[in-house]
Amino acid sequence: MRFKRVAAVAAAATLAFGLAACGGDSEEGGDTGSGSKTFAAGSTMERLNKAQKIKVGTKFDQPGFGQKGLSGKPEGFDVEIAKLIVKELGIPEDKIEFVETPSKVREDVIANGTVDLVAATYTIKDERKERISFAGPYYEAGQNIMVKKDDSAITGPDSFKDGTKKVCSVTGSTPAEEIKKYVKDVATQLVLFDTYDKCRDALKGGQVDAVTTDNVILLGYIAKDEASFKMAGQNFTKEPYGIGVKKDDTDFRNFINDILEKSYSDGSWKKAWDDTAGKFGAELGNPPTIERY
Repeated sequence: MRFKRVAAVAAAATLAFGLAACGGDSEEGGDTGSGSKTFAAGSTMERLNKAQKIKVGTKFDQPGFGQKGLSGKPEGFDVEIAKLIVKELGIPEDKIEFVETPSKVREDVIANGTVDLVAATYTIKDERKERISFAGPYYEAGQNIMVKKDDSAITGPDSFKDGTKKVCSVTGSTPAEEIKKYVKDVATQLVLFDTYDKCRDALKGGQVDAVTTDNVILLGYIAKDEASFKMAGQNFTKEPYGIGVKKDDTDFRNFINDILEKSYSDGSWKKAWDDTAGKFGAELGNPPTIERY
């Protein structure tokens, strides 16, 4: 009998060691601790897992993607995508520090290490890849225009070519650069702020005639104030959103890409959408193809 008890204890110990070595979750369906996952020595994943904390850059002013809720924390599709990544790192959700990251500082906060990753309606662009790297894309938006509900004069970007109408966007954003192709006089027609909330307020107050950014962001504003705003025309660009990480951190980028692809197949990507931006009527579409480079 004594031999059987010793054998049972040894078998249990062997099983426990095997589970730990395989990186199994310590709690089924729950957050995991640093000891429950293993990563390559010296990798960003190992560093974050050992620290058991992470800083994530996101927007605080974009309904459906990243906006501060009643809890005082940002809520939205970008936020949920970031949470999927953090979970796979074995870091509890309450150890995420969300850092407000306006468009104009996104590359800066990645390059200088202020945050560990950025999920902030961040369009993948070659010029940005000169300073940082991208995982993804995990969503493809399109630029559009929001106007007052009773405005029939603006029907698309070509409406700004006559030089009489002002359009607002955000400093350092892709939409701000794109709309320059359509305005007659950039200096007098293009109004730039650091957040889209300020653009919305300027439109409502009559300081500008329109706001331009990605369609899903505008749909969020319209959903909250249908009596004041509407869309003008169709999308006129394609904006693939990616996760920003440090330049040439290939292992971390591949790790995130694997998580995104997993989320497409296990339903967590669609659930994140349905719980956030999907409530505003925007279409999710098919999962975008991951760009591995």
